[in-house]
Amino acid sequence: MYSWVCFDLHFRLVAMSCWAGLLSTCARVSLLLLLGSVLFSCSSLSDTVPEFALTKIEESDIKDDSGKEPVTEDDADPEDLEVFYPTDQWQSLRPGQAVAAGSHVRLNLQTGEREAKLPDRENGQSDTREERRRKRLGKVDVDANSFTSEELKKALAKMKESEKAERKAREEEVRKKFRPIEQLKEEFEKLNMKIETDYEIMVKLISKFNSSASTLDEKVAALYDLEYYVHQVDNAKDFLSMGGLQLVIEGLNSSEASLKEHAAFVLGAALSSNPKVQIEAIEGGALQKLLVILATEQPLAVRKKALFALSSMLRHFPYAQQQFLKLGGLQVLRSLFRQKGMEPLHVRVVTLLYDLLMEKMLLEDSQHGEQMEKIQQYQQVRLVPAVVEQGWCALVPNLLAMPEHDTREKVLKLVGVLVAFCREHYRGDPALGTTLSLLRSEYEELAAEEQREGDKDGYFRELLGSINTIIQELR
Repeated sequence: MYSWVCFDLHFRLVAMSCWAGLLSTCARVSLLLLLGSVLFSCSSLSDTVPEFALTKIEESDIKDDSGKEPVTEDDADPEDLEVFYPTDQWQSLRPGQAVAAGSHVRLNLQTGEREAKLPDRENGQSDTREERRRKRLGKVDVDANSFTSEELKKALAKMKESEKAERKAREEEVRKKFRPIEQLKEEFEKLNMKIETDYEIMVKLISKFNSSASTLDEKVAALYDLEYYVHQVDNAKDFLSMGGLQLVIEGLNSSEASLKEHAAFVLGAALSSNPKVQIEAIEGGALQKLLVILATEQPLAVRKKALFALSSMLRHFPYAQQQFLKLGGLQVLRSLFRQKGMEPLHVRVVTLLYDLLMEKMLLEDSQHGEQMEKIQQYQQVRLVPAVVEQGWCALVPNLLAMPEHDTREKVLKLVGVLVAFCREHYRGDPALGTTLSLLRSEYEELAAEEQREGDKDGYFRELLGSINTIIQELR
């Protein structure tokens, strides 16, 4: 402050000296004396500046009540520089320092700095730094800023050691429960166990079936296992390439009923939705052999499997259907209705006829360009005229007298298709009209009971709809 005063006086004196040329000699002498006295005063004041400082810090003022000096930045640990350790004296806060909860903080208006100190205790004393550290370490402090970096490092190290110990314990527990893969491999090798492909298994089964040294039971067991594998399309193609299909077709000629039955079962499984196998089978004479089994005296089980194989061959194969009609296949199937003990086959035959008729009708109605060749093939299959000529119009409705609902459902479906071709015959058949009326009354009651139970679109309501549709068509 005094330096600024002296500077100002110097400035004023210089200005006055500029005007001194205009004054008289006496006045000039007086002005020079005044200038000299002022300069002497400023130099004297500059030598005594420390004595006139606004604040003088006494050494005794920087000590606390215990006689210890407060912690300074030089005395603090390098790891603790960001942590502020308050005392009972006001200390300046550096930017970024964390202040302990409960400390008193103020803004010094003279210096513009933030200051903090410990709160006053009732006995007028404050905790020392070591006491505060012991208290902090003695309990969990949720404030992350109250921990030093060293303390955090030690805590993390303990956590890692704990996690490592837990992981080792879990690994040890797993080792006790399970054996290593190396040990399992060794045990499998000792047992001579080898994982075989489906192809390798089928080769062995075919060899067993074709071996003259195999017993009847072994051959039947081989066919039983083969049926499981040839259900898959790729396996059936492999079965064909390794010569198994022709061996099975030849097995249809066996004198042993059990061999004949299981051979037909394997053949039907291989033919299902597999055009390549269907073509090879019909070229290998399978169709004729199956019709022979159905037309001759055979056990019911053998005929069931033969009918299954025949159905698999005819579905979605118009050439086979055409050959079936040429070989008198419909007459063979119709003969099953005249034989006693063949009732379980009746529903299977009805289902096959319904599927063949619907397959042909749906394809002809679609008229897709990419299927024109297949449509032309189906047009050569004269199935509907053969059905009408051979008396199926009169034969099928007789099955409605059977008590099983499932049988009635399948017969009603076929009658619903045949009504377009057999309408005149059905209109002149009073027995059919009576049967349909009785069935309508029965299923009206069953459908009403279903509706009362909360099933509005139940099974019996669907059957009732089929009956009403047929009756409406015949009016």
